[in-house]
This record gives sequence, structure tokens and C-alpha cells, in this order.
Amino acid sequence: QVQLVESGGGLVQAGGSLRLSCATSGIIFSINAMGWYRQAPGKQRELVAAIGNYGDTIYADSVKGRFTISRDNAKSTVYLQMNSLKFEDTAVYYCNARLRGSALYNWGQGTQVTVSS
Repeated sequence: QVQLVESGGGLVQAGGSLRLSCATSGIIFSINAMGWYRQAPGKQRELVAAIGNYGDTIYADSVKGRFTISRDNAKSTVYLQMNSLKFEDTAVYYCNARLRGSALYNWGQGTQVTVSS
């Protein structure tokens, strides 16, 4: 059974930082590309950042230079370091494995990030 468990969200002031974690089980983590997504109220879920199994990364334009995605294959965990947070980063953040640009598994519960202006 695949499990994706996000954590690390919270309330932070604009300009602050948070580090999100996504612990996975039930997948062969090391061979999967992984992505962080977010969904703000009233908006569609969007890709924030992704990392391939060789460590190659891509970022949404809105977070380039502020967010960093990384992975620890030994812990089957993917991280998202978020710096210089802005009000518009407020959303529920989710992780998922990716294949050909699409999310592979059912979504977890996500972790809420709220940035106060």
C-alpha cells in the first residue's frame, strides 16, 4: 500500500522559511521522480518542484530561487526547503511520485502552509 505523508507546514510570516518533508512507503522510492505540488483555495493543484531519480530538478517560475527540492533515497523521503516565503505561497502542499509529468498515486493529506503578510 502506497503512503505519502507530508509534514512540516505551519504559519509563518512573509520572508520566513519552512522545510517540508514527505515520507513515502510502498514504492521503490529510488527509481521514482518525485514532485511537490500545492493547491490554494479556489485554485487548481499545481506543480511547485520536481526531482528526478538522478537528482535533476525543475521549479515553477513563481518559486525559482526561493525553494529547493531534495531527496534522501535511504529514507525514502523528499524535502522542500522554502525560503523568502510570500503570502501567495499559502496553500496545502502535497507530494507525489511522477511519471511522464503526471502524478502517480492517490494524494496524501497534505500539509498546510500559511504565510501572513
